[in-house]
Amino acid sequence: MKKMQQGFTLIELMIVVAIIAILAAIAIPQYQKYVARAQVTRAVGELGALKTAVEDAMNRGQATLTLTEAGYTGSNIFGQPPAVGGDPAADAVTLNYAVATGVASIVGNLEGQVNPRVKSGVVTWARSAEGNWTCSITGGQIANDGLAPSGCPAT
Repeated sequence: MKKMQQGFTLIELMIVVAIIAILAAIAIPQYQKYVARAQVTRAVGELGALKTAVEDAMNRGQATLTLTEAGYTGSNIFGQPPAVGGDPAADAVTLNYAVATGVASIVGNLEGQVNPRVKSGVVTWARSAEGNWTCSITGGQIANDGLAPSGCPAT
């Protein structure tokens, strides 16, 4: 009577572990890049949402507009979110505009809970006197690593 194999040999198990290690070595850096790219895109979207409030305030001739009035509630990618009822101006986000000239800017510094590649990046939405909004990103490793979304180039 012939004895049947009862399991895997040590060499077979070592080959499987080696294959898994190689796949992990490739996948983990790609995942980290994906997370960093998602954080930059999120920052662009969060700040871009404030453009509507700025346009509305300018059209009404409102001389000042705070971040709270614009609808900004805070974000952990720009800094720690404010306490309930607190002022989101504690975040690294600024909002500047002049009704007389029609020029405005929304700037956010990526200093919160972000990937190290994204840390120190600055997202800027700028409005020209003609009413055109442009987006740009500076700082961090965003330009070098190709992490900026297509609609908001990194310099």
